[in-house]
Amino acid sequence: MSSLVQEFETYRARMNVRILAQDHQPVKRFFGVDTLTYQDGALDRKTKEMLGLVSSLVLRCDDCVRYHILECHKLGVTIPEFFDIFSVGLVVGGSIVIPHMRRAVEFLDELVKEEQQTTV
Repeated sequence: MSSLVQEFETYRARMNVRILAQDHQPVKRFFGVDTLTYQDGALDRKTKEMLGLVSSLVLRCDDCVRYHILECHKLGVTIPEFFDIFSVGLVVGGSIVIPHMRRAVEFLDELVKEEQQTTV
């Protein structure tokens, strides 16, 4: 696994465990709502993850962008679909999204590279 992807996943998992270990109901409930939001409903999970990716680009949250790229990738989002998602983020968010899109593409490239290495 690439260091960029592995570092992100390891850090996120470790910090989520740390945060959720606290006896703090509002934080735990927010995490729960987040989990429930991305389950299949009137919109399927893949669509919701793509919407999350657009929103994260527009809000300029690189951690959120990485998370949604991972989830979208797991759900079979293709490279052309990712670039459509990036395009929507650019139109809605403007040129300020470009640096975040660069980092998003770098992260996506790492995932694709990792996938190719495991299938060889």
